[in-house]
Amino acid sequence: MNIMDFNVKKLAADAGTFLSRAVQFTEEKLGQAEKTELDAHLENLLSKAECTKIWTEKIMKQTEILLQPNPNARIEEFVYEKLDRKAPSRINNPELLGQYMIDAGTEFGPGTAYGNALIKCGETQKRIGTADRELIQTSALNFLTPLRNFIEGDYKTIAKERKLLQNKRLDLDAAKTRLKKAKAAETRSSQLNSARLEGDNIMVNFSYMLNFLHVKWLKSEQELRITQSEFDRQAEITRLLLEGISSTHAHHLRCLNDFVEAQMTYYAQCYQYMLDLQKQLGSFPSNYLSNNNQTSGTPVPSALPNAVGSSAMASPSGLGITPASNVTDLKESSGSRKARVLYDYDAANSTELSLLADEVITVFSVVGMDSDWLMGERGNQKGKVPITYLELLN
Repeated sequence: MNIMDFNVKKLAADAGTFLSRAVQFTEEKLGQAEKTELDAHLENLLSKAECTKIWTEKIMKQTEILLQPNPNARIEEFVYEKLDRKAPSRINNPELLGQYMIDAGTEFGPGTAYGNALIKCGETQKRIGTADRELIQTSALNFLTPLRNFIEGDYKTIAKERKLLQNKRLDLDAAKTRLKKAKAAETRSSQLNSARLEGDNIMVNFSYMLNFLHVKWLKSEQELRITQSEFDRQAEITRLLLEGISSTHAHHLRCLNDFVEAQMTYYAQCYQYMLDLQKQLGSFPSNYLSNNNQTSGTPVPSALPNAVGSSAMASPSGLGITPASNVTDLKESSGSRKARVLYDYDAANSTELSLLADEVITVFSVVGMDSDWLMGERGNQKGKVPITYLELLN
């Protein structure tokens, strides 16, 4: 029974406090009550914390999108994280592309030029996929996790103490309002008591009322001192927490450096992988690359992949290349070279020479000829031939 009485009294006291805060808040909004303003330093700290929270959430969200563009995959990872379970391993886009290329190259035949090139490209794509996976893991651990810990940990504590500070301020202002009203009522009663009133009963009643209001005033003063002390204490606690935002910025700066370093490592790996792949595949002559989108340029072999950087292929043991430097040397000299034909080519007019794959012809340059062509000679036959269909032989 005593415990129940205590709970009822506590519930009534809490309800009274809540109602008092609600009345004070409403009157402040309506301009009918005064509001205690926080000092400028504390207001600046609160603004800085709120700004930090907003931008940290935006940066964190956009980084997650950068690392995992698939929204369904992000939702799945979020659900597994909340369930405290490890998300299943998922093949990423570069790895999937690499696997398709390897399967296609195997289907076409590793002994063919195109099949060999597809397999090499697929292996490189899978290495890029592995590097991408490492970037995601490193960034999540060293960058996203500290940002999330701030939002879900430190800032939640700050928000909680900030709310307590708001409640203490409302209690303080409500106590000030009650004291102000008690003083006004006592002053009014004193004025009435000092007036001439007939009858002893009336004088006794006014004296009693005056004493009652005086006691109420003293109680209001004591309540004000208590609420002022609690407000000052809560303001100091909140200030100490908010001053930690500068340390949070310093920590996030270190995390940002880790993220930049992880990206630098990732892009350096990708660059090296593609550089190695380019060395294996070689490249088209620069003149061809600059004209490969023109309708009246050099004909493009149908078997060539569309990716820039792939080239004419050679034997199964390795990819034969016609380096741009060799073509340039040939054009600048007056001599001739042997060249192996990589693809069948049908002459478009009488000035061109039709070609058959794997035959060897003699090629040389003629002054004034288009940069994408050479003059080819097979026996008594002569005509222009496209550079991209040839592999110059040493």
